[in-house]
Amino acid sequence: MLNRRRKLKIETERLTLRPPVHGDFNAWSALRQDSRDFLTPWEPTWAGDHLTRRAFTNRVYWANRSISGGTAVPLFLVRRADQSLLGALTLDNIRRGPAQSGTMGYWIGAPFARQGYMREAIEAMVHYAFERLDLSRIEAACLPENVASRGLLERSGFKYEGVAQSYLQINGRWRTHVLYAALRLDRRGKTQVG
Repeated sequence: MLNRRRKLKIETERLTLRPPVHGDFNAWSALRQDSRDFLTPWEPTWAGDHLTRRAFTNRVYWANRSISGGTAVPLFLVRRADQSLLGALTLDNIRRGPAQSGTMGYWIGAPFARQGYMREAIEAMVHYAFERLDLSRIEAACLPENVASRGLLERSGFKYEGVAQSYLQINGRWRTHVLYAALRLDRRGKTQVG
């Protein structure tokens, strides 16, 4: 099981997507702290111990168990040029059987936003999910006013599907989200008129 986790690595043009390891703590906590004002409007409220080594250790153990159990694929975005940690991307709530689907969430540190890194990572994760995990559907949600995230999803091939009332607690309040999905065999908008 541990071997499977160590082998999980997705390479893109500029990034290595890989599971978190204990040695990432300092880079992760510094990036999260430095990006706090940038991230908190869009995320669940951080626990009091969010940036502690103990919480990070639990995060690493959760990532290992999730990958081994096939329930999630939590990956860090590492820039290959200098090994800088840029953010994270998680394919979570992986459902098998008739659903063959998962839910994607992501964050990027403020210094690295709007440089195409997350789009590169999302497209790589979608490809991995469809080709290696044999999923059929990947869902994502964001706040309606998060124009940057909505544009990112749309540029990455996700299509708007609707609204979910009181979908998640963000920054301490139940918030409505807009829903997007990428489908393995996407024929939405196409017809067989003949």
